[in-house]
Amino acid sequence: MLALVGSGEYLPGMEEVDRALLDRLGASPRVVCLPTAAGTEGSQRIDYWSRLGVTHFSRLGVPVEDVPITDRTSALDPAWADRIAQANFVYLSGGRPDYLYKTLVDSPTWAAIQGVLDRGGILAGCSAGAMILGEKMFGFPGWKPAFGLVPGAAIIPHFDEIPRAMSASMRLLTGSDLTILGVDGYTALLVHDQGLDGQGPGGRGQFEVLGSGGVTVWNHRSRVRHTQGRMPDWRNER
Repeated sequence: MLALVGSGEYLPGMEEVDRALLDRLGASPRVVCLPTAAGTEGSQRIDYWSRLGVTHFSRLGVPVEDVPITDRTSALDPAWADRIAQANFVYLSGGRPDYLYKTLVDSPTWAAIQGVLDRGGILAGCSAGAMILGEKMFGFPGWKPAFGLVPGAAIIPHFDEIPRAMSASMRLLTGSDLTILGVDGYTALLVHDQGLDGQGPGGRGQFEVLGSGGVTVWNHRSRVRHTQGRMPDWRNER
């Protein structure tokens, strides 16, 4: 399961969403929090995200560990990858999506995260952590490659905070081959049974909205906002 979060990671407004994710895990939770996307922001900000994640999940009553992967050297360290491999819930907090992608791509860390998914675990990404999971991610001067765990989509977090004119510009720049999935703050788009090739059982993924906001599906045909509950398979409309 993927959880694509618009904003609000580790804050009280996300407790209900994260409790729901933990309940659906189907196993004894073991959470690891990676502050990687904040790796360029200095030690104080990295420590802030690390403490916030541990405090949040400890308050939810589950085992949690900070895994301080903040640069390419630590992402290549097999010892940290082994720590991730022992978890079943990985959380990527926010920061710079381009830095996060470059740090993790083709690394033992990313291989370990993929292994968690393959074993039926959860990968949650908030803001930058969500953006890197689409097929492409938005960044100046344009669209950049991402990990493609949600093929055919570009994940736009903080969607309720983006002026409509700016989001319209993003839509124009995507062309017709990408669907924008705009995720509001304190909201998660859950992708169930989504294989890394974009296919779940029977060739379909299952999509669900959790949280106080909504998810906007915006392709070349329509712009539709969905709130709490099961969401239609947007890939049928591409």
